Amino acid sequence: MIYLRYAPEIERPPADEQETIDGIIKGMTRQSETVEAREGHAVRASHAKSSACATGELTVASGLPPELAQGLFATPGTHPVAVRFAQGPGETLGDRVSTHRGLSIKVFDVPGEKLDGHAVDTQDFVLATGTTFPSGTAAGFLRDGTVIGQSTGLPEGVKSAVSATMRNLNRALHAFGTESAFADFFGHPYSHPLADSYFSQAPVRFGDYVAKLGAMPATEAQRALAEWRLDPHQDADGFRHATTAFFRDNEVVFDLKAQLWADAERQPIEDASVDWPVSISPYRTVATIRLPRQDAYSTERVRYFDEVMTFRPAHSLAAHRPLGSVMRARMQVYQALSAFRHHANGVTAEDTARIDRIPA
Repeated sequence: MIYLRYAPEIERPPADEQETIDGIIKGMTRQSETVEAREGHAVRASHAKSSACATGELTVASGLPPELAQGLFATPGTHPVAVRFAQGPGETLGDRVSTHRGLSIKVFDVPGEKLDGHAVDTQDFVLATGTTFPSGTAAGFLRDGTVIGQSTGLPEGVKSAVSATMRNLNRALHAFGTESAFADFFGHPYSHPLADSYFSQAPVRFGDYVAKLGAMPATEAQRALAEWRLDPHQDADGFRHATTAFFRDNEVVFDLKAQLWADAERQPIEDASVDWPVSISPYRTVATIRLPRQDAYSTERVRYFDEVMTFRPAHSLAAHRPLGSVMRARMQVYQALSAFRHHANGVTAEDTARIDRIPA
C-alpha cells in the first residue's frame, strides 16, 4: 500500500473562510448565551453533559511500521491520559434526547514542537461517534448551525421528539443496509457510551502522512454492552449512571487507531462529510488507552473537568495539526467559546499541563 504524504498544499481554504468562522463563533456564542440564561450557568457549547471523567494511561505500541510510527506514536512508551465522555448537546438535557457522543482525550508528557499558542507538553484528541461530520465544511456547519441555534430555546420535549424521529429514520435505513450520519448526529441509539466507537471525523497530520483517528472498545466486557439500551423514561441521567457503574467494577480499554490517507479523490481533506472507505485504508492500532477501575464522577474531579479543564484540537503537536475546513474552524471556535464560558462563570481556564492537577 502506498500512502500519500502530508504537504501544506493539501489544504485549500476558500477566500472567505475567516468570515465563515466568525459567523460560526457569533452564532454559537448566541446559542451559549441562551443556554446560560435558562440554566443560570454557562456550559460547553457542545458535549456539555459529561458521562464520565477518567484518568489512566496511553501506551504507544512497539514495533509499529514506519508509516504508523509518526509524531506522538514514533516512540513506544506510556503516557498519563485524561478522558472525558459526554453527550452531544451544548446544554444539559435529559437522556431521552440521545444525540451523538463525544470522547475527549488529553495525553500528557508529550515533548516536541507544538502549534502556535500551545505551550505545554500535551496532545488533545477530540473525537465523536460517527466516522463523518455531517455538515462537511465550515460553510456547511454555519448553515446547519443556524438551524441548531434556532432550536436551542425550544422545549426539551420537542428536542426529544426530533431525536426519536432521527433515531427511527436511521433504524429504517439500517434495514436497507445504509445509514445517515446526519440522522445519527441528532438521534443516536440509546447505547452504552463505553460500547461506542469514537472518531476524529476530519483528518489530522500524521507526521509525514495524514490520517483520521478512531478509538474502539477493546475488552470483552465492553463489547458485551453492545446490546445494552437505556430506558430514558426510567432514568434521565442513565448514561452517566451506567458508565460510572461500569468504571467501578471494570477496567475500560480503547484501541486508538489511525486510518492513513491513500486516495486523494475518495478520501478528501476538505470535506469531512465523506467517509474514507476502509477498503482503501483500514483503521490500524497505534496505541492503547487503559482506564483502571475508579470513581469516574467524584464531585471535585467533575468540577475540574467540566468547569476548568479545556480540550481543544489546537492543543496539538505540529506533527498532528488538524486539517481541512471543519478542523480549521474548530481550532478557532473552541477557543472563543471556551473563553465565553469561563468568563461567564468567573472561572480561570487551565490548559492542564500535568496529570497530578486532576483531583482524585
